[in-house]
Amino acid sequence: MIKVGVVGATGYAGAELVRLLSRHPQVELTILTSQTYAGKQMWEVFPHLYGMVDKTLEELNIPKLVSQCDVIFTALPHGHAMPLALEVMAQGKKLIDLGADFRLKEVAVYQSWYKTEHTAQPLLASAVYGLPELYRKQIRESAIIANPGCYPTSVILGLAPLLSNRLIDPETLIIDAKSGVSGAGRGLSLKTHFSETTNNFQAYGVATHRHTPEIEQELSLLAGHEVTVSFTPHLTPMIRGILSTIYAKLTTSITTEELTKIYQQFYGGERFIRVLPAGMYPATKAVAGSNHCDLSVTVDPRTKRVIVLAAIDNLIKGAAGQAVQNLNVMYNLPEDTGLDFAGMYP
Repeated sequence: MIKVGVVGATGYAGAELVRLLSRHPQVELTILTSQTYAGKQMWEVFPHLYGMVDKTLEELNIPKLVSQCDVIFTALPHGHAMPLALEVMAQGKKLIDLGADFRLKEVAVYQSWYKTEHTAQPLLASAVYGLPELYRKQIRESAIIANPGCYPTSVILGLAPLLSNRLIDPETLIIDAKSGVSGAGRGLSLKTHFSETTNNFQAYGVATHRHTPEIEQELSLLAGHEVTVSFTPHLTPMIRGILSTIYAKLTTSITTEELTKIYQQFYGGERFIRVLPAGMYPATKAVAGSNHCDLSVTVDPRTKRVIVLAAIDNLIKGAAGQAVQNLNVMYNLPEDTGLDFAGMYP
């Protein structure tokens, strides 16, 4: 059994990790930490886990945590995974970080966007960006996995076939993305107050969202040169889900059917990528509660643009589910172990 610790177990992503890992046949939940609820049972904070998870939440003790676990999941805001990563490496264990501390390879870029000093810079070179569909081999061989952000997951998976095949002009990329309010985390804030979000639809982080450099880093690697994007996220009055609509100018004459076949070939055999038939479009309801990413591609012959639609559950494929998928890759398990289920509907 793989002994697992979850740091930040009582946030939304952390709780989803606990739920998924508690049903994983190869995992033993060893330590769950929470700064706010230490001393309480996990099910006292999340009643849906009553009878499913019998663990007392603990204060974070880094040396103890790392010594008693094989893999540590950190489900914390940026800046908190660095001391854990240093201890993980010192003790020869593994880390899967759901935060942003190891996603960006350039220290200056991280510190500029996140306004935080990076105190584990020597580990950046060995950390692997945890998108299994693109970096499976590297994930299997690494001890530190930077679990991708939710918006970047949808965008990168949506654009990888186009950029890899040089089918679009990267300078024309426009990303219009929408997320449910759970993406903002469980902490109280005015912007996620019921009265503020219900019957409301609004943009936020316009031209300043911290997922922008992560998206640009990975798209640049796919394109083979530096890529700059226009990225605008929106908050929608739903709990779960991300729908990204992406526009770009085509570099060749091609039909929707031909592009769909290219996507199907690119993602052939991928357990969690569903390339939808031409004329069928992704919807957040179709992926809610699952680790799937639904993709569609449409050519607009009038404008010579391609329109890519990508839908994920921001807490599953955009966070906890992808983290479990990375765990499976690291231990050479079938990637759908603990994740082999459809979403919830309605």
